[in-house]
Amino acid sequence: MLSPRSAPSRDPQPARSDAPTRGPGSVRRWMRSPARLITAGTAMILTAGTAALMMPFTRIGEHAPPLVDALFTAASALCVTGLITVDTATYWSPAGQLVIMVLIQIGGLGVMTLSTLLAVLTVRRIGVRTRAAIAQSSAGTLQDAPAIIGRILAISFAVEAVIAAVLVVRYLLDGMSAGTALFRGAFLAVSAFNNAGFALDSDSLIGENSDPFILAPVMVAVVLGGIGFPVIVEMLRRFRTPRRWSLTTKLTLTGTAVLLGAGTVLTLALESSNSATLGSMSWGDRLWNAVFHSVVSRTAGFNAIDTSAMRPESWLGTDVLMMIGGGSGGTAGGMKVTTVMVLLLIIRSELRGDPFVVAFGKRLSRAVHREVITVVGLMGALVAVSTFVVMVLESIPFDRVLFEVTSALSTTGLSTGITADLSPVSKILLVGLMIIGRVGPITLGTALALRRRPLLFEPPKERPTIG
Repeated sequence: MLSPRSAPSRDPQPARSDAPTRGPGSVRRWMRSPARLITAGTAMILTAGTAALMMPFTRIGEHAPPLVDALFTAASALCVTGLITVDTATYWSPAGQLVIMVLIQIGGLGVMTLSTLLAVLTVRRIGVRTRAAIAQSSAGTLQDAPAIIGRILAISFAVEAVIAAVLVVRYLLDGMSAGTALFRGAFLAVSAFNNAGFALDSDSLIGENSDPFILAPVMVAVVLGGIGFPVIVEMLRRFRTPRRWSLTTKLTLTGTAVLLGAGTVLTLALESSNSATLGSMSWGDRLWNAVFHSVVSRTAGFNAIDTSAMRPESWLGTDVLMMIGGGSGGTAGGMKVTTVMVLLLIIRSELRGDPFVVAFGKRLSRAVHREVITVVGLMGALVAVSTFVVMVLESIPFDRVLFEVTSALSTTGLSTGITADLSPVSKILLVGLMIIGRVGPITLGTALALRRRPLLFEPPKERPTIG
């Protein structure tokens, strides 16, 4: 005989009445998944961008662009990558170039907005102490979504406007018409701040590699877009008290400075004797272009020297810079500076036998260790598998394929010149890598932070032999 307390359990209807399988309720439940929202939104915008680029008026010529070229260009622009199968300057009309610029802006703002707003979702699922630390790293605005979006838009448009103004003045001094200078300046500013790497010249910025008034604004925009919105906000609010900066800001700025310096030294050392790149330049231009290459390798994709003519050793060094990428919450891709910095700190602690990992006086949780290892492992596996597949499909040397695959996954856009010659299957593979590289780290990072499976019991420990 059932007790009064257990009797209601026989009627399942109350439990189901507030959870319909169809209608608005199911849609709301489906929309609660960040991964689904990001994937669906990316797919819709990519479809619209591809359709827009398929219009005959977007191409210079009489015929509409082929589907694979329109899809590849739209994906590269939306994922702020910069890899191209057709020349942006000579293939696309001004209308097509405008579509590309809009996709770049949507992609860049979308990444900064999503990565920052998803932190709000993460904050709701973690402890009070960690919540306070995250709020501090994002200038204390994580609970106010409209304010976050407003600041992102304001900072983005302000930086782009300033960079565009400098470039427009430079183009006007070169004798360009006002309309052409305005469009070129705006396009390059948007592309640079969003780390997209698209340019309106067939040789990217090679023709302007001795002009610091072009290279310097582009580098400033790339760095600001790449370090991330939370870092920019915290630097603006607490520029007089760097000791109070969050761990994310300290790791990002430290890693960025080290990588920029290392990339510059590496490029100078390897390419100064290469007459096809830096060897034919004066020492002043060599330094400028070495710094520029180091900056854009993480992960902007412009090139002021011929990347296809670089030494294989330089390609490998650039591969490393591209895979590391920029800061979290920014427009750059890659594994992120903070991820690699934490990985190095973990390795250092293990080698020293420390009981825990310390960064700038703060102890890192074990959960962060696992997240870092997961991100690095997955990114490395994707590069290895994709490189193998492309090498099977194409008769192209390993170093060039590795460079192209790394560039696509890290959303960098630098190329050794093989993208246009790839088969349609390989191009589609690169499209998939660009999409994964753009939305994958955001969704993966959020999923790792939100998914915590509680254990009903603690299994016994056993230490396997390592090494």
